[in-house]
Amino acid sequence: MSRSAAFERMPSSEALGTAGRTGGADADAGHLNARRITILANPVAGGFRARTLGRLVEAIASHGAAVSLHLTRRAGEITDLCAAGMPDTDVLAIAGGDGSINEAIAGFEAVENPPALAIIPFGTANVLAHELGLPKRVKALADVVATGRAEPLHYGLANGRPFVLMASSGFDASVVHALTFDLKRRFGKLAYVAGVFRRMSEPRTADLEVEIDGERLSCRLAVVTNASRYGGPFVVCPAANVHEPTLHLMAVRHDDPFAIIRLGATLLFGRIERSGDVVVREVREMVRLDAARPVPCQLDGDTFGSTPLEITPARRALRIVVP
Repeated sequence: MSRSAAFERMPSSEALGTAGRTGGADADAGHLNARRITILANPVAGGFRARTLGRLVEAIASHGAAVSLHLTRRAGEITDLCAAGMPDTDVLAIAGGDGSINEAIAGFEAVENPPALAIIPFGTANVLAHELGLPKRVKALADVVATGRAEPLHYGLANGRPFVLMASSGFDASVVHALTFDLKRRFGKLAYVAGVFRRMSEPRTADLEVEIDGERLSCRLAVVTNASRYGGPFVVCPAANVHEPTLHLMAVRHDDPFAIIRLGATLLFGRIERSGDVVVREVREMVRLDAARPVPCQLDGDTFGSTPLEITPARRALRIVVP
């Protein structure tokens, strides 16, 4: 089925206009008055499904909301649209993966009163969707988008760029840098698994030097997380919570093949924060990651240059739609 045929029954994207926002979320009470809902959909996201999106649009509209849909055509388009403020939108639903959500938050950095965000998980891992406990069934997900409540969504800044889940440098970022878009599109999570084993046979990166609120650490992998989960449903830092204004550092001392296998096993069983090879710290002000030679970095599962990286909590929260 062609894209135009798949979406022939959907509302157009002409509602992305300039009218003032009159609805929106009552952040104190958590109640949403979602009269106007805009969906920005990334058709190249790993889990994009045209038929499912069509059913979601119809189910959301059945609540009496005015729904508009816009399919993105280029990288960075979500950021550009969100930077314009989306003034005619009460709830902006991102149909894509965690990277698409990151784009939206980057755009909203310049907006004083952005709409509430909602998530339609169409990505590869969809960590934020797991974090929020979003349902998978179409009707239940549509009910959340149309009638859910608003909670604060805190995030971090890495060299000034927002991230909502994690910023990291070291082994996992090296895996992300080695993966091509085509591999992620074709093989999903399996591409990351293959990348881990390939990375274990390659030359080691430089050690990371970490400065956190005056303390100094040396490690092989550093993850600064805003969320309790990593890579999907796997809990790595139970103390972290996207609804709270606190980041956490997880510093891994070793990344030789045996250490990575042990780390993977503790990840599967939800015990990684108890590993003797992992140091966990709460971030009060700032984390700085550096190395003798540049080490790859990643934000929310996408490449983000290399060290040095300076990470701080953002000074404000957005609003996110939750069940």
